[in-house]
Amino acid sequence: MSWTFILAMILLSSCTKESVEELPSKEGMPDQESWGVNIILTDQGMIRAKVRSGHLEKYNEKEFIMLDSSVTVDFFDSYEQHTSVLTSNKAEVNQSSNDMKAIGNVVAVSDSGISLYSETLIWESNDEKLRTKDSIMITTLEKDTLYGVGFESDSDLKNWKIINPSGVTGRDLK
Repeated sequence: MSWTFILAMILLSSCTKESVEELPSKEGMPDQESWGVNIILTDQGMIRAKVRSGHLEKYNEKEFIMLDSSVTVDFFDSYEQHTSVLTSNKAEVNQSSNDMKAIGNVVAVSDSGISLYSETLIWESNDEKLRTKDSIMITTLEKDTLYGVGFESDSDLKNWKIINPSGVTGRDLK
């Protein structure tokens, strides 16, 4: 046997099939992702809300969007005048209804000076109402601090209701 033949056999035997790396499964992964997101929600061409977030994940099959980085929502009235702003750690958007659930350190502040604090707050796009079943705290310009469990309001925080209220006031009672 010649050395060339032996060397060729050694070289050929040392070649192995290259393993194909398996790609991660699509299951559980978003269909789309975006960073530095700005979304404008309209009703019959009128701006109703502007949503900003550092990151967005869209899941087509579930009709679901996750905003998971510093969410800010500015709300506008039917004349496109700014009425309030909502901030939260993250938010979930149901694409079929356009309802949004703000989650984590939720703060809603009206332009009239009312501030709402909660861990969750749902904005229902159909009637443009804010709702939660969680504990809330509201502060007013008159230095009132109200607490409760459960809350309903329009998105400008003008007409609001605490479901199970408690609280203190800094006002003089006569």
